[in-house]
Amino acid sequence: MKSSILIRIIVFLLIYFGLRQYGGVMGNKILYPINLLVTFLHELGHGLGAIITGGEVDRIQISQDGSGYTATIGGNRAIILMGGYLGSAIFGNILFYIGARVQSLVKPVLALLAASMLFTAMYWFNSIFTTGFLFLFSAAILLIIWKTNFGREVLMFLGLTTIIYIIQDFNVGPSSDLSRYAEVMVILPASAWKYLWLFIALALFFINMRLLFKTPDYE
Repeated sequence: MKSSILIRIIVFLLIYFGLRQYGGVMGNKILYPINLLVTFLHELGHGLGAIITGGEVDRIQISQDGSGYTATIGGNRAIILMGGYLGSAIFGNILFYIGARVQSLVKPVLALLAASMLFTAMYWFNSIFTTGFLFLFSAAILLIIWKTNFGREVLMFLGLTTIIYIIQDFNVGPSSDLSRYAEVMVILPASAWKYLWLFIALALFFINMRLLFKTPDYE
């Protein structure tokens, strides 16, 4: 079981880096939905940060260029801002771990991911592009659940590529969040928070990998 997980990880890494580094225009097009998924998880992290601290989400937008924003009302500003980068790192690790180790939860988690996209598309509607992307991605997930036996591989790939994408783009992705976070948490400058957030994301991935190869297999 553990050897099969390692083989899958190696294959997924080769696919991802092959497409990103050598795939050219076609590689970017193939990875484009993954980039938008990372943006969705990032914005969802902001939204959940608002909800768990007593606030609410007004709208969520995912833009064609891969950027996005979440408008919230109330809640704890520091947790909301931190929830984007670190929240998406947590989501990615959860998807990856469940895909690799808890096969009985693969379809329910994929269904939950699709449901969160549909809910965001309809309830936190902000643009036609956002809603269209979320509907199409959720439809693809549901087709995978109902019509294929590749749910595990899909969940692992989505989780792993999300983690890698976040780590690779730490210097760019959370920049606007970091500047605002530093205004709230003035004890450290934005540059220091950037590396602290990166350290946390790396630590989460390291812990995840240790759990993958130390815990017993699940069905």
